[in-house]
Amino acid sequence: MSSALTDLCRLPIVQAPMAGGASCPQLAAAVCEAGGLGFLAAGYKTADGMYQEIKQLRGLTSRPFGVNLFMPQPEYADAAAVDVYRNQLAGEAAWYETQLGDPDSGRDDGYDAKLAILVEDPVPLVSFTFGCPTRDVFDAFARVGTITVVTVTTPEEAQTAQWSGADAVCVQGIEAGGHQGTHRDNPETDGAGLGLLSLIAQVRETVQIPVVAAGGLMRGSQIAAVLAAGADAAQLGTAFLVCPESGANALHKQAMTNPLFTRTELTRAFSGRPARGLVNRFMREHGPYAPAAYPQVHHLTSGLRKAAAKAGDAQGMALWAGQGHRMSRDLAAGQLVEVLAAELAEAQDASAPGGQQGTHSGGQA
Repeated sequence: MSSALTDLCRLPIVQAPMAGGASCPQLAAAVCEAGGLGFLAAGYKTADGMYQEIKQLRGLTSRPFGVNLFMPQPEYADAAAVDVYRNQLAGEAAWYETQLGDPDSGRDDGYDAKLAILVEDPVPLVSFTFGCPTRDVFDAFARVGTITVVTVTTPEEAQTAQWSGADAVCVQGIEAGGHQGTHRDNPETDGAGLGLLSLIAQVRETVQIPVVAAGGLMRGSQIAAVLAAGADAAQLGTAFLVCPESGANALHKQAMTNPLFTRTELTRAFSGRPARGLVNRFMREHGPYAPAAYPQVHHLTSGLRKAAAKAGDAQGMALWAGQGHRMSRDLAAGQLVEVLAAELAEAQDASAPGGQQGTHSGGQA
């Protein structure tokens, strides 16, 4: 791994920040203690909620960790499209006996308040999703010794991140579960994202800063592949989602390997932004009609998703999952890191000169 990241973790294995509860302090701590880099997801939390989780994580581990922030979203003009979608969801609200949320609950996710906390009480690493901060933000973090990472989905976004002052980029292939971290939400490019290996190669030819690879990674052999392709580390989300330490809903965990859910798709149905999840009833019925309106649609459907979970109905939940979800393993997070590191070492040994006689150094950063 590159020097910017080397001191943070012994292994080139990063636990992805999964907003919505999965990336809790217990999961991040277990990954950190096993030699990987654990992450907290500040998205959808208040600034104080983020701070309390950081305090809790610090009580569980002394090792470095990361915190992920959502960038504020631009003004969305077409309120009429949101109203149409609200009307379409009226039947869902009646079925789950709940109210639809207020689409105008806020677009900035408490960004400025979270920045202020993270600059005043620094953490080792901060990453950004849904855009790229200004140079002032990167400079502020540099002054307090925080490494910064920007999620990117194109070489152009990676170049913007480097120009703006980011220390590294997290390259997200279209295979990734959850939201696509595109900097601009353009409905005309839905589903047109690049696969991870192709994206790594293109970003590597565009920027000089370190690359973390994310998207569909579930095995150590895949980590070896992205490292060989030029990545400095691999980020895994779905692989950690099913761990007992994960804060994901039990129905969500079970769905990863439930034969009822055979595939994933990108959808705007739950949040108004493209996100990859298991295809269920809600996605099939509402995905084709959901407007490009994030986070308005997220706020609108929040109560529905919670009510579906409370009712034990996975068909009404946002079951975020990467393309490798069927390869999920129900292992404790620390054990999963160890297994991934062993698989990585085996794959790197097999590809070294002399095959299995190669140096057994895989997994060391």
